[in-house]
Amino acid sequence: MPTIALVDDDRNILTSVSIALEAEGYRIMTYTDGASALDGFRTTPPDLAILDIKMPRMDGMETLRRLRQKSDLPVIFLTSKDEEIDELFGLKMGADDFIRKPFSQRLLVERVKAVLRRSAPKDPAAAPKENDAKALDRGPLRMDPERHTCTWKNEPVTLTVTEFLILQALATRPGVVKSRNALMDAAYDDQVYVDDRTIDSHIKRLRKKFKAVDDEFEMIETLYGVGYRFKEI
Repeated sequence: MPTIALVDDDRNILTSVSIALEAEGYRIMTYTDGASALDGFRTTPPDLAILDIKMPRMDGMETLRRLRQKSDLPVIFLTSKDEEIDELFGLKMGADDFIRKPFSQRLLVERVKAVLRRSAPKDPAAAPKENDAKALDRGPLRMDPERHTCTWKNEPVTLTVTEFLILQALATRPGVVKSRNALMDAAYDDQVYVDDRTIDSHIKRLRKKFKAVDDEFEMIETLYGVGYRFKEI
């Protein structure tokens, strides 16, 4: 079963969440701050990390920033109800999901399962869904879902699971407008609710990542009030 890293300075949360996830068969590693978590990740990389935002020594945002310099590890943030700005900032930095405190253990377990399903490599022996198991080529863009790799003009672009799925949904049908709801369906599990701003934040981050490789990248178009589309080449 996957290994999950739980990073929170509240030992009650560490204990209760660990029990809930271990009951589902997951292996749990716990840390009380981001600095010790990053040290632990170097020797024992987890399959998913759950980060609290407010922590001593190194908070969740800084932990994610440093993590994203080297890894596309799926990350779920734990956030308080009054931290909406932090939530939007976290999405821009590449968080995959948020859970607001206080939360039910059942909700957390389902969110963990959903993120892990989205990040799991495709089984080549299984019957592929439409375009899932095949590399996608759109001009200078190449996406390989099995290897979770993306390149633009042969330069690698590191994407989170959510960003990859959103871009794949757009690039699969160039010129076709995808509504925010359609992109939510492509990137998120049915039991996960996200609002329009979440998709917008992911799109902004996608554009930023591609512009870092190619300053003239303008392939993702916004149709205000409608959605987004990938330009036809």
